[in-house]
Amino acid sequence: MNTFTSTNPVTGELVWQGTVSDSVAVNAAVTKASAALNAWRETSFEARQTITERYAALVVARKQDFAELIARETGKSLWDALTEAGATAGKVALCLQAYAERTGERRQETATGEVSYRHQAHGVMAVIGPFNFPAHLPNGHIVPALLAGNTVVFKPSEQSPAVAALMAELWNEAGLPEGVLTLVQGDGNTGRFLVENPMIAGVLFTGGEKAGLAIHRSLAGRPEVMLALELGGNNPLVAWDVTDFASAASLIAFSGFVSAGQRCTCARRLIIPTGTEGDQLVEALVAQTAQLTVGNPLDEPAPFMGSLVSASVAEQFRQQRSALISLGAKTLYEAFDQESGAIVHPAIIEMTGLEVPDEELFGPLLQVYRVDSFDAAIALSNNTRFGLAAALVSNQSEHFEQFKHQVRAGIINFNKPTAGASGSAPFGGVGVSGNHRPSGYYAADYCAYPIATMSSELLPTALPGVPK
Repeated sequence: MNTFTSTNPVTGELVWQGTVSDSVAVNAAVTKASAALNAWRETSFEARQTITERYAALVVARKQDFAELIARETGKSLWDALTEAGATAGKVALCLQAYAERTGERRQETATGEVSYRHQAHGVMAVIGPFNFPAHLPNGHIVPALLAGNTVVFKPSEQSPAVAALMAELWNEAGLPEGVLTLVQGDGNTGRFLVENPMIAGVLFTGGEKAGLAIHRSLAGRPEVMLALELGGNNPLVAWDVTDFASAASLIAFSGFVSAGQRCTCARRLIIPTGTEGDQLVEALVAQTAQLTVGNPLDEPAPFMGSLVSASVAEQFRQQRSALISLGAKTLYEAFDQESGAIVHPAIIEMTGLEVPDEELFGPLLQVYRVDSFDAAIALSNNTRFGLAAALVSNQSEHFEQFKHQVRAGIINFNKPTAGASGSAPFGGVGVSGNHRPSGYYAADYCAYPIATMSSELLPTALPGVPK
């Protein structure tokens, strides 16, 4: 059997080692989940709720350990990892509320009887998670899926197997029955074996566009499989009619560089006015970016940014950044000479007038575009195949009235960062950012299907057009 390891991207220390789940192991996991399905689906909702609440309590009790493991395995700064651990625990209460409001059971008496609807679990759900939020994002699929009565086979990113193993351990400690949540570890082949298994009733995926499109293609002709995709974005942030340049720069820097740019909602494109205002914004942004700390995520005090998830990912990002510069981009801020291994520093480059590929560059790089009008800023914001997040920074609220109605994205913020979203709201995008299955508060919608029922105490005495 093949083994693989996970190491700290900054220090190289071994964090986890284990066995790759091959096709035989994946099929066994799905069979195990299928065998556990009926008993779990017939377990009362109250019992399922109790177990998920125990899980949340265990995450809270182990929050520091949880966060340190995230930081060690992914390079995420400890303050950032602590936020993720808190969100992982907090997701349970939000999912319980969403289940009550968006699913459950409803009854209505009519003149001819009762009309009702209830929700039924799909079956065995495959949850495939990303490395950037290795606990919080797959957790946002797992919790609502389990609450609805599904069983889950969880395949985490090969970059974050240790975090997934801890999650599975805590679910087991919370009392989840055998087979209800099964963990398989490995790379894209493991994920492919899982997606292609004929017993899978749903695939819930958060990750990169290429992998998401591959899953979409592999499920062509299988409409019975529920598919929910969240695939990132080439997100615009427009700063227009700003007077407090320092505050705007702080918000922009956070949007572009938090989590070392490894959030799907990070700003990738900064769109600003041509002229003095744009110049002042760039000057303030460069000054703000120069103050950001970068380093070992477990340093004291914790730096604003840790590393990228691995040295190989960091090298690929450097090559992508260099490719843009070779196309004619002007460097506005760089600290490239300080980079090594998985450490990458934030950079700002001027892209005005250049034609570049419409890609999500997953790292701390902000591309600046200058335009002559607010209408042009909106048009440029929409000039992307993606449609996940967008934000406007402005002193003029009337600009936002236009912005929110004309920009095509699933998350549109005003004087708030693009990065970061409320767990009590839907989370997802349009275009190649997703397939109209937003997670977050709306995850309950794709974890169960509605069943409509009409009933009456008495048989009908007559039906239209049918002779007695």
